[in-house]
Amino acid sequence: MGQTAKKADLNVGAVLILPEGFQLAPNDRIPEEMKKKVGNLYYQPYSEDKKNILVIGPVPGKEHSEMVFPILSPDPAKSSDVAYLKYPIYVGGNRGRGQVYPDGSKSNNTVYNSPVTGQIKSIEKIETKKGGYNVTITNSAGDDIIEKIPAGPELIVKEGQSIKADQPLTNNPNVGGFGQMDTEIVLQNPTRIFGLIGFFVAVILTQIFLVLKKKQFEKVQLAEMNF
Repeated sequence: MGQTAKKADLNVGAVLILPEGFQLAPNDRIPEEMKKKVGNLYYQPYSEDKKNILVIGPVPGKEHSEMVFPILSPDPAKSSDVAYLKYPIYVGGNRGRGQVYPDGSKSNNTVYNSPVTGQIKSIEKIETKKGGYNVTITNSAGDDIIEKIPAGPELIVKEGQSIKADQPLTNNPNVGGFGQMDTEIVLQNPTRIFGLIGFFVAVILTQIFLVLKKKQFEKVQLAEMNF
């Protein structure tokens, strides 16, 4: 029950990478119906020169299980770099916080594993404000390796225990994570859509007339045969 409540309280964030030329729609260009879906979420470009990358968060996960990005597409009539084509888009979402710091070191939000195969010689509690443990492991060569574990993860091993390399020393406190996916967005000209619909209608009507004409021809042939 406690872990479930903790998951629900985690913050979430997202990043959306659009093709060049696409950007966040200004408030006066967003339809009222979409404004209701966007709600009170505040999106912003990643930077002044990267307006096609949108970021948001952190926001409460229990209030925002779904996010709607208001996007403004470029006009191919005004930009020669844009055409009516399919464009890839990439989206990533994060819940909680990361398992590693920017320098590559582990945070206290991940599981800690044994770096070697051997036996746990000692477990020393770090008596400082940050806390944590120093776990000393003796490998097969008789060397002592010290694994520093910060406060947060819970130890699941004890002194004198034999362990293997990469065997967990702690539980996994992480209840967050990062997910990503890619898809495509189609930039389409409304005039082309109307033209395509008109073409389909013309084809259907032509087929109907051909079928009616064939039925009429068959009736004439049948009347001539009976005569």
